[in-house]
This record gives sequence, C-alpha cells and structure tokens, in this order.
Amino acid sequence: MKVYLDNGATTKMDDAVLKAMQPYFTEKYGNASSLHSKGQEAKMALEESREIIAKKLNARPDEIIFTSGGTESDNLAIKGIAYSKGKGHIITSKIEHPAVLKTCEELQKQNFEITYLNVDSEGFISLQDLENSIKENTILISIIHANNEIGTIQDIQKIGEICKKHNIPFHTDAVQSFCKEDINVKKTNIDLISISSHKIHGPKGIGALYVKKGNKLKKLIDGGKHEYNLRAGTENVSGAVGFAKAVKISNNKDTKHMENLRDYFIKEILKIEKVKLNGPKDKRLCNNINLAFAYIEGEAIGAYLDAKGICSSTGSACSSKELKTSHVLQAINLSPEYLNGSLRLTISKFTTKQEIDYVFQELPKIVHKLRKISPLGD
Repeated sequence: MKVYLDNGATTKMDDAVLKAMQPYFTEKYGNASSLHSKGQEAKMALEESREIIAKKLNARPDEIIFTSGGTESDNLAIKGIAYSKGKGHIITSKIEHPAVLKTCEELQKQNFEITYLNVDSEGFISLQDLENSIKENTILISIIHANNEIGTIQDIQKIGEICKKHNIPFHTDAVQSFCKEDINVKKTNIDLISISSHKIHGPKGIGALYVKKGNKLKKLIDGGKHEYNLRAGTENVSGAVGFAKAVKISNNKDTKHMENLRDYFIKEILKIEKVKLNGPKDKRLCNNINLAFAYIEGEAIGAYLDAKGICSSTGSACSSKELKTSHVLQAINLSPEYLNGSLRLTISKFTTKQEIDYVFQELPKIVHKLRKISPLGD
C-alpha cells in the first residue's frame, strides 16, 4: 500500500482544480495585462479568483496581492513594511517558518532590531511577553498562526488586540491554517496574512498576501505596476484560477474528517512506550501529528516507513535537507532523549482510515527494530 502523509509539505492537486486550470493553458492563455479580448478574458479570470480568495478572508479584493507562494508573501510582508519605515524594531517568535526567520535575520544585518519570543512546551507564545517586548520604535509584529511542524495554533485574536492597542501592524503566516481554520479579517486586527495554494490541494507556485488598506509596503520586485504596484511581473492566471478553485471547494466536512483521523491516530500511537506528542492536544491543526520517539532517529524512522510505501517527514520540508535538530523542538525544550526522534505525519482530505491502520501496523515494528539496534537500548 502507498500512503502519503506529508501533506504539510504539499498536497495532491484536486481533480476539480486541475479541470478549472486547464483552459488557461490552452484556450484562455492571454496575458492579463493585455488590452485585447484574450487579455481581458484572462484579466476577468484573475479578478474573479481574487474575489473568491478575498471572500474567504472577509477581505476586499483589492487587498489580495498574488505572489509565487508563502515564502514570497512572508518576504513581501516583512521586508515591505521594514523598507517602507527605513529602520525600527520587529517582534517575532522562535518557532516561525524559515521564510520568516531568515527574512528577519537578513533585516538584522541591515541594522533592524529583532526580538524573538520564547514559547512554552506546547509552542504557545506568552501574550504578556509579547506586550512587554513592544518598544517605541516597534514597526511590526509577525507571529505564525499555525506552526508547520508541531501544529500549534496561536490566539491571533488576542495578538491582534495587543497590536491594535499599540498601533503596530500585525502579520501572520497562515500558510498551514488557511482554509483549515476560520480567519476573518473584519473580526481580527490582522494587517498582513500570508497564504499559499499547494497546502490546500491547489497548484504550486501561487500564493497571496492580504494587505489591509492603509498599510504601506515597499515592493521587492521592480518592473510593471502589476498587483496594485506591489508585485511586478506577468500574472500567473492559471495558478490564480487553481488557487481560487481550491479555496472554493474547501469545507468544514473535510476539516472534520482530518480531525477525526488525527485524533484516532494520536490515541492509538501513544500506546507505544516512550512516545510523546509534540504540540498541544487541542488548539492544533486538524491535519498535524508530530511525534517524538525516545532513543532513535527520526530520519531512520522515515526511511523505514518509506520502504513500506509510507511518506512522512521529520519537520518542515524547507529544512529537511539540512539534517539539523529542529529549531521548533529546541524552542519547546524537548528533552534530549526525544530531540532527534521526531516524526511529522500530516494528513489530508484524501487520507483514509485504511491507510492510517496500515501505518499503525508498520510503525510500531519499525520503532521496536530501531530501538533494538540503538546503543541506548530498547
């Protein structure tokens, strides 16, 4: 049996998404910036897609900027605010996606001041620490909505209230949570939201940044005046159409299906000795299961699972080739015997109970085998 449980890295494209995109490769292939009929046909599709995505966030269509994905959206949000201000202080957390952390590191080299907030053992920031970290020159607060490794969902409502109180723009990376958690920009004080298509069964290479009216960003790509003069370059019309279709067909039934499989899996797998769940049991992404196995390597578990046809990961796909201890697991102070034994399993709406049961059948045997050959013993 082949089982794909790395949906936190990317998802299978839905057939309905592919069908919606196909005409924009072969028939409706115009450049959305062209004035002729082919171009206007493409422009109409682009704007309809923008409206669908905006509606999901309860935003205005002209507040949605199409990008190449979550990483570009994070860069545009953080650097866009920073460069528009010229100098200042930014607050983020120690468990952000590399797209945020690396961006902040780059800004530090340019003399911007960065505060990295600690998190507790489940990955939550302290709201008091956040408020205490604010300075007179704080220009941005960027806190991930749902962590890509351990699934922790931050209270963006309360974070937004703090930002509003101090009149500081608030950015959140919602790449993992978009269409899985409700995000209503009218009810939360969020100024910038990064989202991506390929985490929700849409195509790769397309994402978006929500920019609340009134926030000024310096664009990072020069050229034409595309995307309200914030992102130059010929628009990815087929990608936008696919992204919008994926958003449109997302629903609570699929979310509940993922939650049920997640909870079933966690309950059963924790019966194995010396296994810990990383992150919270509640306030957790519907599709995220992150486990730590004492005395064995996560990479070894993943390799054995792959030999059995089961795709998994040890953390973020963006960091998987570095073979370093996860910065997220370090931030939650995971004990040394568990630190290198992490396994991330992320399910999707297409995952079945039969597939989960197959993993149950194979995973305990793999863990037992690896512990037998571990120098620390079984």
